[in-house]
Amino acid sequence: MKRTSVELFAGGGGLAMAVERAGFRPLLLNEFNKRACETLAANGAEVCKEGERPRVPRGAARPPLVEGDIRKLDMDYLKGEVDVLAGGPPCQPFSLGGVAKGDEDQRNMFPEMFRAVREIQPKAVICENVRGLLRPSFKPYFNYILRELELPFEERREGTTWQEHDQALRVQGEVPAADLSKRYKAVMIPVNAADYGVPQIRNRVIIVAFRADLRVDIDEFKRLVSPTHSETALLRSFADGTYWRNHPDVPDHVRARVMRRVPATLPIDDGLRPWRTMRDAIHGDGQLRLPTIPLDQQDKKREHGGIAYHVGWPNARIYDGHTPNELDRPAKTVKAGVHGVPGGESVMLLDDRVPDATEPDGWRYLHRYMTVRETARVMTFPDDWKLEGPRGEKMRQLGNAVPVLLGEAFAKAVAAALDGAERGR
Repeated sequence: MKRTSVELFAGGGGLAMAVERAGFRPLLLNEFNKRACETLAANGAEVCKEGERPRVPRGAARPPLVEGDIRKLDMDYLKGEVDVLAGGPPCQPFSLGGVAKGDEDQRNMFPEMFRAVREIQPKAVICENVRGLLRPSFKPYFNYILRELELPFEERREGTTWQEHDQALRVQGEVPAADLSKRYKAVMIPVNAADYGVPQIRNRVIIVAFRADLRVDIDEFKRLVSPTHSETALLRSFADGTYWRNHPDVPDHVRARVMRRVPATLPIDDGLRPWRTMRDAIHGDGQLRLPTIPLDQQDKKREHGGIAYHVGWPNARIYDGHTPNELDRPAKTVKAGVHGVPGGESVMLLDDRVPDATEPDGWRYLHRYMTVRETARVMTFPDDWKLEGPRGEKMRQLGNAVPVLLGEAFAKAVAAALDGAERGR
């Protein structure tokens, strides 16, 4: 029988898509943002009427989507039905880009994640969030999050501080469990999405927890989520020509610029695959190659090559603190931003250049904004995934999402770990 999943804080669907691609059948999606809900519905989720208890989908039926505040969502009808509970509680409380406020921020939805664990009692939990949780100022609270996930049934009483609850969890954690099905074993893994085949530098933290009564081999799980790609392998592919053979139309001056930054003494081969670059993503990797958009056609309207969301956008700027993306590197982190998508992070340098006496080598490379489609490519969203809303909303959904390949790598490892635990019983 196919394994099952529930996705909370589903956003534009990155992690939900990843978990389903890993072989899990989604039973429920929940999201608050209106445009993100429109995106999920456009990709097959069935909108559940407000106040109506979602049905449990059977067979090939698409999952119900409950739009609205998770605090009003009753999930106990799914108890015993769910293998994996997945979600990325809103990261703005802990993000440098989101004016960090942490535990005091009303957007902190970790308590709702823990409530879902109590109500559903899934076999495993996958939770993605920003690396800001590991900053020294948030580290004590992050450790508290891990303890609360391991002991979700030790609820925080009203009127107590998180520090008081944390101390109670520390004490309770030393007491042998009477019922291991109400405890979890959690592991925290800092990741860079580029290390998993995503053409983007994106540093995050992924928390995975397994129900303690299943006795999952945590060390084996960690092995299963080891990086598969590396910068070392990319540098070596530049030097031995493998990369350039995959991209034979790169101008000589661009290739020379890239090669100047390759160290004379290469790092030792680590046996991994090369980081994927923006050029790899744009050229397709199994999908259609995205056509070039001339700088005089940044008109906000035309979908070039008939490809959805591949639309030029004018007035791209490069300025201090917002350096552009380069085609022969993974993209910079795609961000949602407090006030929309930050300009520099969505600007890309082109292969075209013009003479400029103010530049050290006498040439200035041209630039433009990345299209929504290019941004979706570096988030590893497939071209047939629909995105709803105006450009800014599409970019915000992508910036808040989990890259699909990263989520899929972890979801497949969770499935394998659960399979191994069940075989060992």
